[in-house]
Amino acid sequence: MNEKQKTILFDGVCNLCNGAVTYIIKRDKKNVFKFAALQSEIGQQLISKFNIDTSKVDSIILIDGDTHYEKSTAALHIAKQLSGAYPLLFGFIVVPKFIRNSVYDYIAKNRYKWFGKKESCMIPTAELKSKFL
Repeated sequence: MNEKQKTILFDGVCNLCNGAVTYIIKRDKKNVFKFAALQSEIGQQLISKFNIDTSKVDSIILIDGDTHYEKSTAALHIAKQLSGAYPLLFGFIVVPKFIRNSVYDYIAKNRYKWFGKKESCMIPTAELKSKFL
Protein backbone atom coordinates (compact mmCIF):
# COMPACT_ATOMS: atom_id res chain seq x y z
CA MET A 1 0.00 0.00 0.00
CA ASN A 2 1.55 3.33 -1.00
CA GLU A 3 1.67 6.13 1.56
CA LYS A 4 -1.06 8.15 -0.18
CA GLN A 5 -3.34 5.12 -0.39
CA LYS A 6 -6.11 5.01 2.19
CA THR A 7 -8.21 1.95 3.00
CA ILE A 8 -11.92 2.03 3.68
CA LEU A 9 -13.28 -0.89 5.70
CA PHE A 10 -17.02 -1.31 5.26
CA ASP A 11 -19.82 -3.68 6.27
CA GLY A 12 -19.88 -5.99 3.25
CA VAL A 13 -23.45 -7.19 3.78
CA CYS A 14 -25.00 -3.72 4.29
CA ASN A 15 -26.81 -2.30 1.25
CA LEU A 16 -26.22 1.29 2.44
CA CYS A 17 -22.48 0.62 2.91
CA ASN A 18 -22.19 -1.06 -0.50
CA GLY A 19 -23.97 1.90 -2.06
CA ALA A 20 -21.58 4.26 -0.28
CA VAL A 21 -18.57 2.31 -1.63
CA THR A 22 -19.91 2.55 -5.21
CA TYR A 23 -20.60 6.26 -4.67
CA ILE A 24 -17.06 6.88 -3.36
CA ILE A 25 -15.43 4.91 -6.21
CA LYS A 26 -17.21 7.11 -8.80
CA ARG A 27 -15.93 10.28 -7.09
CA ASP A 28 -12.43 9.07 -6.19
CA LYS A 29 -10.80 10.75 -9.20
CA LYS A 30 -7.33 10.75 -7.58
CA ASN A 31 -7.56 6.98 -6.91
CA VAL A 32 -6.87 7.50 -3.21
CA PHE A 33 -8.98 4.69 -1.77
CA LYS A 34 -8.83 0.91 -1.60
CA PHE A 35 -11.69 -1.05 -0.05
CA ALA A 36 -12.09 -4.15 2.09
CA ALA A 37 -15.16 -5.62 3.74
CA LEU A 38 -14.95 -5.82 7.53
CA GLN A 39 -15.85 -9.50 7.13
CA SER A 40 -12.96 -10.25 4.73
CA GLU A 41 -9.63 -11.74 5.78
CA ILE A 42 -7.75 -8.46 5.16
CA GLY A 43 -10.54 -6.56 6.95
CA GLN A 44 -10.16 -8.81 9.99
CA GLN A 45 -6.36 -8.37 9.93
CA LEU A 46 -6.70 -4.56 9.87
CA ILE A 47 -9.32 -4.60 12.65
CA SER A 48 -6.91 -6.64 14.75
CA LYS A 49 -3.87 -4.49 13.87
CA PHE A 50 -5.66 -1.27 14.87
CA ASN A 51 -7.43 -2.90 17.84
CA ILE A 52 -10.86 -1.76 16.64
CA ASP A 53 -13.86 -2.86 18.69
CA THR A 54 -16.40 -3.89 16.05
CA SER A 55 -19.15 -4.06 18.67
CA LYS A 56 -18.86 -0.25 18.81
CA VAL A 57 -17.86 0.46 15.20
CA ASP A 58 -19.33 -1.81 12.56
CA SER A 59 -19.94 0.30 9.48
CA ILE A 60 -17.21 2.49 7.92
CA ILE A 61 -13.62 2.81 9.11
CA LEU A 62 -10.90 4.75 7.28
CA ILE A 63 -7.30 3.61 7.64
CA ASP A 64 -4.77 6.26 6.70
CA GLY A 65 -1.20 5.11 7.31
CA ASP A 66 -0.79 4.46 11.03
CA THR A 67 -4.03 6.24 11.92
CA HIS A 68 -7.63 5.13 11.68
CA TYR A 69 -10.82 7.14 11.76
CA GLU A 70 -14.25 5.89 12.75
CA LYS A 71 -17.85 6.90 12.23
CA SER A 72 -18.49 10.55 11.24
CA THR A 73 -14.80 11.44 11.40
CA ALA A 74 -14.06 8.71 8.82
CA ALA A 75 -16.90 9.94 6.59
CA LEU A 76 -15.61 13.53 6.70
CA HIS A 77 -12.02 12.49 5.96
CA ILE A 78 -13.32 10.46 3.00
CA ALA A 79 -15.38 13.42 1.71
CA LYS A 80 -12.25 15.59 1.88
CA GLN A 81 -10.61 13.41 -0.82
CA LEU A 82 -13.53 13.24 -3.28
CA SER A 83 -14.00 15.26 -6.44
CA GLY A 84 -16.46 18.14 -6.69
CA ALA A 85 -17.76 20.08 -3.70
CA TYR A 86 -17.50 17.14 -1.26
CA PRO A 87 -14.29 18.44 0.39
CA LEU A 88 -16.38 21.35 1.71
CA LEU A 89 -18.18 18.87 3.97
CA PHE A 90 -14.93 18.51 5.92
CA GLY A 91 -15.87 21.84 7.53
CA PHE A 92 -18.31 19.85 9.70
CA ILE A 93 -15.26 18.47 11.53
CA VAL A 94 -15.64 21.53 13.83
CA VAL A 95 -18.98 20.16 15.08
CA PRO A 96 -18.28 18.29 18.32
CA LYS A 97 -17.72 14.59 17.70
CA PHE A 98 -20.45 13.48 20.12
CA ILE A 99 -23.03 15.42 18.06
CA ARG A 100 -21.73 14.17 14.68
CA ASN A 101 -21.51 10.59 15.95
CA SER A 102 -25.00 10.61 17.45
CA VAL A 103 -26.42 11.30 13.96
CA TYR A 104 -24.03 8.74 12.44
CA ASP A 105 -24.93 6.10 15.06
CA TYR A 106 -28.65 6.63 14.50
CA ILE A 107 -28.26 5.94 10.77
CA ALA A 108 -25.85 3.02 11.36
CA LYS A 109 -28.20 1.43 13.91
CA ASN A 110 -31.11 1.53 11.46
CA ARG A 111 -29.24 0.82 8.19
CA TYR A 112 -30.41 -2.80 7.81
CA LYS A 113 -34.02 -1.87 8.58
CA TRP A 114 -34.03 1.07 6.15
CA PHE A 115 -31.77 -0.19 3.35
CA GLY A 116 -31.74 -3.98 3.75
CA LYS A 117 -28.97 -6.50 4.01
CA LYS A 118 -27.30 -8.92 1.60
CA GLU A 119 -26.74 -12.61 2.29
CA SER A 120 -23.03 -12.29 1.50
CA CYS A 121 -20.42 -9.62 0.83
CA MET A 122 -20.42 -7.63 -2.38
CA ILE A 123 -18.33 -9.16 -5.17
CA PRO A 124 -16.70 -6.41 -7.23
CA THR A 125 -16.92 -6.47 -11.01
CA ALA A 126 -13.73 -7.17 -12.97
CA GLU A 127 -13.22 -3.44 -13.66
CA LEU A 128 -13.53 -2.58 -9.95
CA LYS A 129 -11.47 -5.51 -8.61
CA SER A 130 -8.29 -3.41 -8.48
CA LYS A 131 -9.98 -1.09 -5.95
CA PHE A 132 -10.44 -3.93 -3.42
CA LEU A 133 -7.86 -5.55 -1.16
